Amino acid sequence: MSYVDEVYQSVVEKNPAQPEFHQAVKEVLESLRVVIEANEEEYRRDALLERLTTPERQLLFRVPWVDDKGQVQVNNAFRVQFNSAIGPYKGGLRLHPSVNLGIIKFLGFEQIFKNSLTGLPIGGGKGGSDFDPKGKSDREVMAFCQSFMTELHKYIGADTDVPAGDIGTGAREIGYMYGQYKRLTGLYEGVLTGKGLSYGGSLARKEATGYGLLYLTEEMLKCNGKDINGMTVAVSGAGNVAIYAIQKAQQLGAKVVTCSDSTGWIYDPEGIDVELLKEIKEVKRARLSEYAAGRKSAEYHEKKNGEHGVWNVKCDVALPCATQNELDIEDAKALVANGVIAVAEGANMPTTMDATEYLQKNGVLFAPGKASNAGGVATSALEMSQNSERLSWTFEEVDKKLQGIMVNIFHNLDEAAKKYDMEGNYVAGANIAGFLKVADAMKAQGIV
Repeated sequence: MSYVDEVYQSVVEKNPAQPEFHQAVKEVLESLRVVIEANEEEYRRDALLERLTTPERQLLFRVPWVDDKGQVQVNNAFRVQFNSAIGPYKGGLRLHPSVNLGIIKFLGFEQIFKNSLTGLPIGGGKGGSDFDPKGKSDREVMAFCQSFMTELHKYIGADTDVPAGDIGTGAREIGYMYGQYKRLTGLYEGVLTGKGLSYGGSLARKEATGYGLLYLTEEMLKCNGKDINGMTVAVSGAGNVAIYAIQKAQQLGAKVVTCSDSTGWIYDPEGIDVELLKEIKEVKRARLSEYAAGRKSAEYHEKKNGEHGVWNVKCDVALPCATQNELDIEDAKALVANGVIAVAEGANMPTTMDATEYLQKNGVLFAPGKASNAGGVATSALEMSQNSERLSWTFEEVDKKLQGIMVNIFHNLDEAAKKYDMEGNYVAGANIAGFLKVADAMKAQGIV
């Protein structure tokens, strides 16, 4: 049995009932097979893959808090500090009922390669809780966040582990967490990113993941002789990533015709009205059904089990920006049948492995999330830099740096794919480019 297969089998055996983590490891190791087999003796001797797929530290703790009725609630919380070979752990905090250890480990593992691809000195980590901020009062959210940080603060720091926002963790939650961290430690430091502008946050951070997704997508299309201007785009999700991906796509001349949330999806043939979408999602925190009520051209479709309606709409470019495994093989077939030419992931691992393979086999340009959604963590690292220097850059400065990073990411993964005779396979290129930097740092630092 090859070293790659041995390690994957070991990961499955040692981490039972964690299918998302298994999927993430398998996808990466399969891409790396050609690199690993060329250095198999050395990597096996140093157990490099075993160390790469085993977190340096896994934290599991309870979060007790009191709701508005005086009832004590208890949630499970996690922080997986996966790999610090190239810098302090960096990765978001996800607050969603689906959160469990396996999901946090898959996200943290992906984060290693994503952070490496940015070219910035940040390692891989991820955290979160099965707490659901939806439907909670501000006081309840604050109670949870303060209790959560009371435990988490022992393990993080500006040069140790710098968490950020993620699904369910926006500016409100980051603010409550930062206040509690400062209260407990007495330190005013860049320990969290995604902070408000009045206390150390970075301009363009909110827009960064969505904007970065489009900067990489635009470069991928350009390098393949295509122009996003005039194209029709389908987007899933209606959160931070989706909203600003829609905004940037339309600034680049594309027409975005779909978005979705947990209850349903919108088809708007005239193009999504970004300001209306922001009002509903960012201000009112309401459902997408309100979008259709406020816009005559829009159709609202309630979500049905197993149906992902946004991928059945004719489009040139598809941008899955919601959650993991939301684009499956049937969706991929529908996209190809409707003439899609490019798929770029705005969420983490939103496309199943068989769907990814189907899209690639049918000549669709495919950008994996660890590359195409790296704009958020890249700008978080830029926020860390501003905090360290006690400076604040303009929106234009941050946006320009972000665009440069995303263009560089595409060219690095493109070159890595070509170097290993896999031209056009951007999944393999991203994994290889991200891995080589981390592997080199791990080898240089000895068996730790």
